[in-house]
Amino acid sequence: MATIDKNTTIVLLNETGILPLFYHADVEIAKQVLTASYKGGARAFEFTNRGANAYEVFVELVAYALESLPGLALGIGTVYDAETAQKYIDAGADFVVAPFTNPEVGEVCKNADIPWIPGIATLTEIFHALKGGAEVVKLFPGEVVGSAFVKAVKGPMPHVKIVVTGGVQPTKESIEEWFGAGAYGVGMGSNLFPKNVISEGNYAWIEEKVAESISLIKEFRAKA
Repeated sequence: MATIDKNTTIVLLNETGILPLFYHADVEIAKQVLTASYKGGARAFEFTNRGANAYEVFVELVAYALESLPGLALGIGTVYDAETAQKYIDAGADFVVAPFTNPEVGEVCKNADIPWIPGIATLTEIFHALKGGAEVVKLFPGEVVGSAFVKAVKGPMPHVKIVVTGGVQPTKESIEEWFGAGAYGVGMGSNLFPKNVISEGNYAWIEEKVAESISLIKEFRAKA
């Protein structure tokens, strides 16, 4: 059962502009990364379903977030099918992210009244995602499709909310490129959580980088 209502989750994602995404098999490392992101100002976080024990780790993260990280929307990513979506929704996912548009996943999310954020790379996919109930879509892979696509989409579909994932850097140049094109938010994974930073346990670096990214987004919006 989701702990944050649907509209709040969507607003939180836009307010900070950043969606950290991360997976680790070690629940204690996952908790530290989640906490560092939260301390940095992130209020939406995607734990990716990419390991054999992802579900077990996610269940513990949900309990931890409820107890220690008030107001955090914790979602699950890399969801391919309706069965997996339902499993994670029952575990407490506040939103579901997918690398592509599967209407069956959208239906499960609709019934649970939580955001479904499906992956898109064409106008036709955006149309079908919106028709299937998505209020926010995920442009993936961002570095392949490019920021010009986001800008072009805003012509015929000005109200579509696009979160860009893939290739977004926690830098002024990258953030200005994507938000300048019209992104609703950006998802960041490996560029926000480099392997060496995780292995060193340098969670202060993560907190700082998240805060810096959010600050850069605010600065850009203030000027725009």
